[in-house]
Amino acid sequence: MFRGRAVHTIDTKGRLSIPAGFRVELERHSERAPILTNQLDCLALYPYEAWRKIERELEEASPLQPEVQDLQRFLISGAVESPVDKQGRISIPPYLREHAGLDKEVTIAGVGPRIEVWDRARFEQSLTRTQARFNEISATVAKGRPS
Repeated sequence: MFRGRAVHTIDTKGRLSIPAGFRVELERHSERAPILTNQLDCLALYPYEAWRKIERELEEASPLQPEVQDLQRFLISGAVESPVDKQGRISIPPYLREHAGLDKEVTIAGVGPRIEVWDRARFEQSLTRTQARFNEISATVAKGRPS
């Protein structure tokens, strides 16, 4: 489980330092390199086994549904292995940096089963939108839970 957040700087080569606590948790989950992929407005870093579970779910979905094809194309084609180097960094390919608008300041957020990598300004905007709709979002989530 990943929780908390930190602000870091991405270097000109696209390397990003992962907070030590997150690195420990990634290693605890798997000996294999984590997987980095695109989300809507950010990137997501998954422990290898958690990512494989997502891939299996997508593989089991009907390939005849255009929405399934779209989601497979979006998530799987964007996915890359992202080994953590000896300095605790991952390398983010240019196409993923471009997708998430990553330039300099980055927010790394632990969000349960994954780590999200955001452009710092985009992250702050997302939090502001969520706070403005908090009651509505909470009610929607509560409706989906069994009593």
